[in-house]
Amino acid sequence: QVQLVESGGGLVQAGGSLRLSCAASGSRASIGTMGWYRQGPGKQRELVGTITFGGNTNYADSVKGRFTVSRDNAESTVYLQMDSLKPEDTAIYYCNARSIWSSREYWGQGTQVTVST
Repeated sequence: QVQLVESGGGLVQAGGSLRLSCAASGSRASIGTMGWYRQGPGKQRELVGTITFGGNTNYADSVKGRFTVSRDNAESTVYLQMDSLKPEDTAIYYCNARSIWSSREYWGQGTQVTVST
C-alpha cells in the first residue's frame, strides 16, 4: 500500500505562482510514474503532468510552458511548480502514483487551488 499526502494549495491571483508537494509513504519501492491530475468545477478529472522514475515528463497542452513536474526519488516526493496561473487553473489537484508491479494506482486526498482575477 502507498499513501499520498499533498500540500501547498491555496488562493493566488492570476499571474502568480504556487508549488504543490506530494509525499508518498508505505511501499515506496513499488512506485513508478508519479504525477498530478486536476478536477475543476463541473468538469471531469484531467491530466496535468506526469514524471517517470527516470525523470521523463509529460504535460497536458493547457499547462505546457507554465507548469513543471519534478520529483525527489530518495524522498518519494513529487512536486508541481505552477507559474503564470490563470483562473481556469482553479481546481482540486490530485497526486497520483502508479505501481511498477501491477496496474494499481494510488491517489492523494486532493488540494484546492483557486486563482482569482
